[in-house]
Amino acid sequence: MQYYQRRISKKIKVRNLFIGGDSPITVQSMVKTDTREVYATVRQIKRLVEAGCDIVRIALPDNEACNAFKQIRDQVDIPLIADIHFDYRLAIKAAEYGADKIRINPGNIGSRQRIEKVVEACKLAEIPIRIGVNAGSLERDLLKKYQHPSAEAMVESALRHISLMEEMGFEELIISLKSSDVLKTTQAYIMLAGKVDYPFHIGISEAGAGLAGVTKSTTGLAILLWQGIGDTIRVSLTADPVDEVRVALSLLKALNLRNQGAELISCPLCGRCRVDLVKTVEQVEKAISKIKHPLKIAVMGCEVNGPGEAREADIGYAAGKGSGLIFKKGKIIKKVDHQKAAAELIHQAEELIKRGNK
Repeated sequence: MQYYQRRISKKIKVRNLFIGGDSPITVQSMVKTDTREVYATVRQIKRLVEAGCDIVRIALPDNEACNAFKQIRDQVDIPLIADIHFDYRLAIKAAEYGADKIRINPGNIGSRQRIEKVVEACKLAEIPIRIGVNAGSLERDLLKKYQHPSAEAMVESALRHISLMEEMGFEELIISLKSSDVLKTTQAYIMLAGKVDYPFHIGISEAGAGLAGVTKSTTGLAILLWQGIGDTIRVSLTADPVDEVRVALSLLKALNLRNQGAELISCPLCGRCRVDLVKTVEQVEKAISKIKHPLKIAVMGCEVNGPGEAREADIGYAAGKGSGLIFKKGKIIKKVDHQKAAAELIHQAEELIKRGNK
């Protein structure tokens, strides 16, 4: 059996954390407010921080947004990435205004001279650049060469701009190669992984909404992460950005790549379940969503796997007919009426956290 082995990459500093090397895989999201609305944007950033987000990206489409960015920077501590398309001058201004990383798109940022000016600004500010290649906005000559936005075209775009910036003496780089096509995206990252040692930001762009978007994003990310590819991730959904963070954290926990927050285990239900387990699960899930400590909670509906899973969790509940057993650290501690099961699980979880999960 082949076990997980993370790709070796450079370690790049972004404000108070590192991306790549032996650093933990970080979770990113992007605010979806109008950047020019400072209050709304700051409020959304704070919600993202509360949800467990490590890095936030902000779109800067014009000078007004760039000026607002300066005000936003003064009100939050989380690392902020300035997302720049088309106008290189906005990247320069964002670097001056406290951006912790600049994201540029090779397909629309322009000439070598413009890139040189961005690089100089980032050198002066001592911040990295993300070369963010997107299949939907590749350079025209590459589209002509490959006939369509292929994985090969994405890789060539990245290598071209990596080489360009290295010629300028700049190697504080993070690379992304995104497409809405899962297989094309994963193929591009795998191809580039053997050619450079820069850290990778991974994700599936325009994944969509709801279940389809979550499925598409997590499929692509899981393929790459299990092969050791990925140093920072974003789940891109047509949804509240907090949902992106929750899905990303859940994925990392499922792959044992991150041990943060509570994990809820619950059975899929069958004819043996004689209680309303769905309601109990919903109550517990809502209550533990803000827990930052690593904790495993099991909510099980019958006697088949229930006691076993409940014993393996930090806190567990195995339901019977109208009532069930509460487990803590593998031992039965009490029997409760099913209507009180959610409240008891939450209480026991809080007590366990107070005692340091012992």
